[in-house]
Amino acid sequence: MKKILALLLALIMVLALAACTGNKKTGDSLIKVCLSSEPDTLDPALNSAVDGATLISHLFSGLAKWAQDKSGKLVIVADCAKELVEGVANDDGTVTYTYTLRDGLKWSDGKDVTAKDFEFAWKRAASEELGADYGYMFEVVDGYNEGNLNVKAIDDKTLEVTLYNSVSYWNELLAFPTYFPVREDVVGNESWATDPATYISNGAYTMTGWEHNSVITLEKNPNYVDAKEVLMNKIEFYLSDDENNMVANFKNGTWQLIDGVPTNEMTALKEQYPDEFKVIGQIGTYYVCWNVNEEILPAELGLTGAEAEAAKADIRNAISKMFDRNYIVEEIGKAGQVPASSFVAMGMTNPDGSEFYKTAGHNEGYNGYYNVAKDAVESNFNEAIETLKQYYNWDGSKFTNFPTMTYLYNTSEGHKAIGEYLQAQLAQVGITMNLENQEWNTFLNTRKQGNYSIARNGWLADYNDPICFLDMWTSGSGNNDVQFGKGAHADVACYSIDITDLGYDIKVENGTWAETYDVLIKTIKNCTDNEKRYELMHRAEDLLMSTGCICPLYYYTDIFMIAKTVKGFFANPLGYKYFMYCTIEG
Repeated sequence: MKKILALLLALIMVLALAACTGNKKTGDSLIKVCLSSEPDTLDPALNSAVDGATLISHLFSGLAKWAQDKSGKLVIVADCAKELVEGVANDDGTVTYTYTLRDGLKWSDGKDVTAKDFEFAWKRAASEELGADYGYMFEVVDGYNEGNLNVKAIDDKTLEVTLYNSVSYWNELLAFPTYFPVREDVVGNESWATDPATYISNGAYTMTGWEHNSVITLEKNPNYVDAKEVLMNKIEFYLSDDENNMVANFKNGTWQLIDGVPTNEMTALKEQYPDEFKVIGQIGTYYVCWNVNEEILPAELGLTGAEAEAAKADIRNAISKMFDRNYIVEEIGKAGQVPASSFVAMGMTNPDGSEFYKTAGHNEGYNGYYNVAKDAVESNFNEAIETLKQYYNWDGSKFTNFPTMTYLYNTSEGHKAIGEYLQAQLAQVGITMNLENQEWNTFLNTRKQGNYSIARNGWLADYNDPICFLDMWTSGSGNNDVQFGKGAHADVACYSIDITDLGYDIKVENGTWAETYDVLIKTIKNCTDNEKRYELMHRAEDLLMSTGCICPLYYYTDIFMIAKTVKGFFANPLGYKYFMYCTIEG
């Protein structure tokens, strides 16, 4: 009898354990996701891509971070800092912040994280020697213009930083990957960020594997100060830009999240997976960009200098009017995207609460710089043709001497479909535009180097302020893919600004990009009058859009698929996805 009772008890325990294991939020948890193909870099200072930022946000901790409050609202909270303190105004107008680091901060190799690590990392990221795309993000810090950031470690636990003036989005900058710490002895090895053996981080995870062009493996960092709060023990980031492959792996349960779906399957996937197919808000703009140095004028016109640049701007703006943005979002995008009439995305607001994009441009009857209404498509197209006739030969049905162009895009069925539509629109009037695709990290560098004529592009907000859509186009910015103020364009003097009506002694006629746009952006960053600041940003966008180099197509939504078994996932409006608090049920 005792043996039977013992067997029954043992059986009950096994069944209970099995039941618990089958339904529990797994302690030895693993999630498999696919965001994109091979990242260009995972160095916090050098990364400029959203997929890279997502990985870096799991591997590193800054003074602040994105989080969810108890109601699910996204907020910026202290991370390595004990608290996000208020700045102290100085007599000269500068503002000083003093942060105290939390106790117990460690690098993944067990060494202490110190204020000196932050000082070093920020000065490195802002330095001309590194040449980081986002180096300009430190323009708000006193000393940036002199090449010596006013940031210093008072001791191991205390960091002091002084800004030129108060900045409303300062805490959001602190949560941005470019502001994350790195250790001097680690990054001294230039290849440190390409090998798990040398990748030392201070965040929730460590990198334990990187099979290039295949998978990056992150595992919970036992030295992380908040390790007990991290619920997902292991994340495998699979590297692919094949959206059909993504869907196949999602359908068979291999991957729990995919960040892309084929355009031609979108409708069916929405119907088949109503709970898994997600479309969420995102602050960003999908656009076409022209290389400002690309020669598109017929030689026989004989135009040079400012006259030639004005003609090219006229042509580029005319081409932008030939595209039906409603067709793109309804027949290709199919995920709630909104036709774009400006570069600064919807979701950004003016001081009075109105949307920035609705007050952009200076046209009656529509918002922004293009009339994107359905009933304006035909008139826009005809107007564009009339403009182009001023520069190219028209035989009654097509242009006969428009130069052949190449449209560059990164491998994706969606990007390809949009490229094919743009190609077909131009072909109607005799303009040949060939298509070329490149894999993701090659594509990023091709655009940065200006080795293209026209390319697909997209920009998501770095923080919740319109300036993050505008400061990227200064002549020294690493994100300035258009090449404004670079190469031959550096000497082109055809731009004008006049902000004397706003109380500034700044009026420039026929200046270079550096003498006008760069000056305007610097003025914006030094302005503490919010009303004036937003008016200045509108004028900066006016100047930017006048070049015709930016052709906005639509405002983004974030489209992805996530398994119903995944709980605790969240994403922010910048496109970053967070898995550290995820569990998998079932």
